[in-house]
Amino acid sequence: MQHQVSSLRKKFQDELGQVQHSKDVENLKVKYLGKKGPVQDLMQHLRDAPPETRPLIGQQINELKEEITRLCEQAMHSFSQLEMAKRLTEEKIDVTLPGRRHHLGREHPINQALDEVIEILVGMGFSVQYGPDIDSDYYNYEGLNFPPDHPARDMQDTFYITKDMLLRSHTSNTQLRVMEKHKPPIRIIAPGTVYRNETISSRSHVFFHQVEGLYIDKNVSFADLFSTMDEFLSKLFHTQVKTRFRPSYFPFVEPGLEVDVACTSCNGKGCRLCKHSGWLEICGAGMVHPEVLKNGGINPEEYSGYAWGMGIERLAMLRYGIKDIRMFTENDMRFLEQFA
Repeated sequence: MQHQVSSLRKKFQDELGQVQHSKDVENLKVKYLGKKGPVQDLMQHLRDAPPETRPLIGQQINELKEEITRLCEQAMHSFSQLEMAKRLTEEKIDVTLPGRRHHLGREHPINQALDEVIEILVGMGFSVQYGPDIDSDYYNYEGLNFPPDHPARDMQDTFYITKDMLLRSHTSNTQLRVMEKHKPPIRIIAPGTVYRNETISSRSHVFFHQVEGLYIDKNVSFADLFSTMDEFLSKLFHTQVKTRFRPSYFPFVEPGLEVDVACTSCNGKGCRLCKHSGWLEICGAGMVHPEVLKNGGINPEEYSGYAWGMGIERLAMLRYGIKDIRMFTENDMRFLEQFA
């Protein structure tokens, strides 16, 4: 085996003298010292050597490993110096040229709209609460009075992770968590991202942003909800906007309604964005269902409240006259840099 060690040393030195690049040195090192290399193969056959010569041969193999490592490092250093010198001679910098312009980053239009919505509602007396993006079926559906056979709970509408865990389909999953921890009066908003298994179009996406509103106290009425909506929208659009309230059904409110705003893209005349209706739905709302109050540990005989879920993308589309919701997620700089 001593002859094999000497022969392997000479073979390595011959190959090292032929390399012409630092990458070749690295490949050569892996070739000889890798798990399937000849040096490791010698270590495997060391057990077959006579016991009296085994320590000496083992020492020679270790010395060979150290020598290969040392020579490779020296060669790598030499090639690095040569490559750096070559690069410096080939690359020249004209210091008289103007410097490269660094573009300042801008906040995404969705974040701009979300921050403004939060600022307005906080100024109106609401506090901010956050809920998890991944939640249980109870907080997202069952505790909010969704019946077991409700269409929203089907696989084609909800992204399920397990049988009982899912990506939340609305920020309403925050409602029960707040009720369980706080006693009325409760006046909170819950901003966040929501996920729905829908067909992507100019009006809808598989993920978007909402702000949930919840107000629970004694003697809360529909009039409080209407006045809150009107006040919020006038502050957001900096003018008195035309709104429409339509009766609708949501399991967690009774009675329920949908809030529409006159389409700013066509000024109510009708376009693709508003499906030629002149109106664009921005949120669902209503009086909190008594069963939801019970599930949150609140007596519906003593307290009442209203809730709403508002789409931030819809508000941003109205605010900026954007006709396609997909533009928010395409990361097209020509679109994003318009929002200073």
